[in-house]
Amino acid sequence: MKKIKLLIVDDEENIRILFKEELEDEGYEVETASNGFTALEKFRKGTFDLIVLDIKMPGMDGIQVLNEIKNINKDQPVILCSAYGEFKQDFSSWVSDEYVVKSADTGELKQTIKNILSL
Repeated sequence: MKKIKLLIVDDEENIRILFKEELEDEGYEVETASNGFTALEKFRKGTFDLIVLDIKMPGMDGIQVLNEIKNINKDQPVILCSAYGEFKQDFSSWVSDEYVVKSADTGELKQTIKNILSL
């Protein structure tokens, strides 16, 4: 059985490590990127079943990355994950498949991933 492949994009190393470990424990194959430029490079080179994308990042924010990803493949599932709940009301975030408020408790993120991938 093929492993489900995720890309975690966050400029905070501790969040990348936490999400990677938690999601690998769930059986996913996880790659990470520390910024939007690296994320787009990995996205163009590989195939991901789902992308978890932070919004506030230096250089290229998550909304810009989301728009680039959807321009390349409008069907690519993307979860925006931010510590800032107010972005949920931002029209530009509505292009994403889901929006999760970032937390050390990864339960909501895990459930959202399962829901999107219909697991």
